[in-house]
Amino acid sequence: MVSFWKIFPIPVFDSQTWIILAKNICDPSLFFETMKIYTKTGDSGQTSLIGGTRVPKSDARIEAYGTVDELNSHIGLLACHISDQPSLAMLAEIQDRLFTIGSALACDPGRELKMRLPDLAGADVSMLESEMDKMNEGLPDMRFFILPGGSWAVAQAHICRCVCRRAERLCVLLQQGQQFVAPLVIQYLNRLSDYLFVLARYVGHLMGVPEIAWRPRVGK
Repeated sequence: MVSFWKIFPIPVFDSQTWIILAKNICDPSLFFETMKIYTKTGDSGQTSLIGGTRVPKSDARIEAYGTVDELNSHIGLLACHISDQPSLAMLAEIQDRLFTIGSALACDPGRELKMRLPDLAGADVSMLESEMDKMNEGLPDMRFFILPGGSWAVAQAHICRCVCRRAERLCVLLQQGQQFVAPLVIQYLNRLSDYLFVLARYVGHLMGVPEIAWRPRVGK
């Protein structure tokens, strides 16, 4: 069955859509019956946070969760070029957690929510660390900086890593602007970018793709 989460990315959700989803979360078929893809509420360049607050689509919070959605899409593309089943299962878990992060970032921190949203847990960070440890066991020691490339999957993993870092920076920027972001969100994104770096090496290793060493050109 096609996952609803993969059909509707976060940015199409306004507050009313999230309310409908929350009411029908136990029966997604009810959600499909009530949701329209287009609402026309964003035609003026504004959108709604969860809670109902209207903000410009250029708002830093929209940029943050939009970048998380971008990362999720890149990870979906990465999964299309990986055959290792444990890695695919892990990427599916990550996509789920990114949707959780997106919903958290889409909330207005100044409004009390009347619905329950999925939670991120410390165990999610620990899972990334555990998977990195497992992959590193079969990898050669790093003796040089690595350039992205060598295969489609390796290069795409590095793109995911870079987008993840951007999402993390945007969340930090929100914090610096005195806008609430759960510390665990930033911690997860930080660890996820590390995971994606190790995954790039691991996938290349499984495929027999040599790592591309950066040979710095130093002037005489």
